[in-house]
Amino acid sequence: MADVSGKTWMAIGETDDPNAIIETFEAAAAVTKGDPVYLSADDKVSPSPGGDDAIGIATKTVSSGQPCPVLTRGRVKVKAGGAITRGKAVCSAANGKVIQLVDQPVDEGGTATYTIFYNRKLGTALETTTTDGDLLFIHVNK
Repeated sequence: MADVSGKTWMAIGETDDPNAIIETFEAAAAVTKGDPVYLSADDKVSPSPGGDDAIGIATKTVSSGQPCPVLTRGRVKVKAGGAITRGKAVCSAANGKVIQLVDQPVDEGGTATYTIFYNRKLGTALETTTTDGDLLFIHVNK
């Protein structure tokens, strides 16, 4: 595991962005600082299992029922679930990580069906990672 953020003293779930937007939701389950979270009920968040429409990154570890601060816009440190290329879109993955969002092929001929996941993008990678567990900054833009 490498910390490619350039700010090794910062932990995951921390931001150095003075313009970051942090909103508070009720935790529907235990949430760990740095977890991507999704709306699991009205105005309630849970850790992302991956493959969902994560809304941001938890900035504090909380128990179920407690207020959970979530960074929904801005720069935040996260854990990669594998190789990610700087400048590419990222989405939530299992185990509190983010992965590179893969573009979906589109059949312009009109014979195939497909789904476009407009809301899956959590943000943009600001550094390149090579290994599962690497630490990097992303810019969340929800």
